[in-house]
Amino acid sequence: MPSSKSSLLAPLAIALALSACAPEPGEAAQVAAGVPPADWPSHRGNPQQLGVAAGSLRAKPTLAWKFKTDSEVLASPVVHDGTVYVGSTDNVFYAIDLATGEERWRHATDDMIEGPALVRDGAVYFGSTDFFLYALDAKTGERRWRYETNEKIAGAPNWFRTAAGKTHIVVGSYDASVYCLDTKGQEVWTYVTGDRVNGTPAIANGEVVFGGCDAALHLVSAETGKGVAKVELERDHHIAGSAALADDRAFFGHYGNQFVCVDLESGEDVWSYPSPRDAFFSSPSIGEDRVVFGGRDRKLHCVGRADGKPLWAFKTRRRVDGSPVICGDKVVFGSGDGRLYLLGLEKGDELWRYELGRSLVSSPAVAGGMIVIGSTDHHVYAFDAKPE
Repeated sequence: MPSSKSSLLAPLAIALALSACAPEPGEAAQVAAGVPPADWPSHRGNPQQLGVAAGSLRAKPTLAWKFKTDSEVLASPVVHDGTVYVGSTDNVFYAIDLATGEERWRHATDDMIEGPALVRDGAVYFGSTDFFLYALDAKTGERRWRYETNEKIAGAPNWFRTAAGKTHIVVGSYDASVYCLDTKGQEVWTYVTGDRVNGTPAIANGEVVFGGCDAALHLVSAETGKGVAKVELERDHHIAGSAALADDRAFFGHYGNQFVCVDLESGEDVWSYPSPRDAFFSSPSIGEDRVVFGGRDRKLHCVGRADGKPLWAFKTRRRVDGSPVICGDKVVFGSGDGRLYLLGLEKGDELWRYELGRSLVSSPAVAGGMIVIGSTDHHVYAFDAKPE
């Protein structure tokens, strides 16, 4: 039975869908032609955070390159226009050539970078534990602006297009707020919650949806920043990760040792998948008929999208706090046991693994047949998995 209780602030009207949820014209043409887009420009790949990459992967990837930083890479990489963008706990944000692994530029901040970036319209946006959201020129690394919050930023920024056609950036902070800025760094609105916001807000159908340490899922109007609805969980059921949005439902895990699917119109649980002792930090990948997510019980779980019934579980040696990516008939993910795994999506059978030696907290980016992931061994790794 669901353990969450719902408290709707107002009836949830489904707003006019924003064009942020649709592929860009160039991407649509690539998909129609059967060519996988060589982009993974945001956390989980798109504003809804579905965690699904176009194209397919071969069963035996090969190491293409590894790039050394001066400290752990906890952030998940993003990929745009042949460049990998990723921050490190060495306080530096890097742009790396996807084909060669060579550095294109770097930009120093005043503290660690733990969250993923967003690339949009020639700019790359990312947060730092120095309390700032940064906007850099994606080609040169030159700083355009930075915006100060009142605490560290651990999640990634997301984006939407307004009814007037303007791009706005949304990001959460440990200061218990979510901020909406225009592309010049000017504040549009601020939404205040009851505690820290750890993850990345998801965006679909005109709504910004996110959870946090106040044990609630918030639904906020993207245009106005006003609260539309609030789904309250039981006390201490903090939401550490990021939700994914599909079918007017939110999919996410929490500290109450459950992964849940919540109907956004009613605020009720559609289904709940429990763990006997362990929480879920991982964000999900939403396949056509299944949902895949990691658990602190050292497993990658796959359940039915409609009913949450278990389909398979793959056991690793450590926690799976990073998030998986579905690509075609396969799923790729990293584990705290220091291994990157590639599984068959249908049965969860292991096809390939690579020993990196140190814990993986970062989630993979999958773009154009390449898999890119950061490691606590101070490196960023890229694997060639293009179909033969």
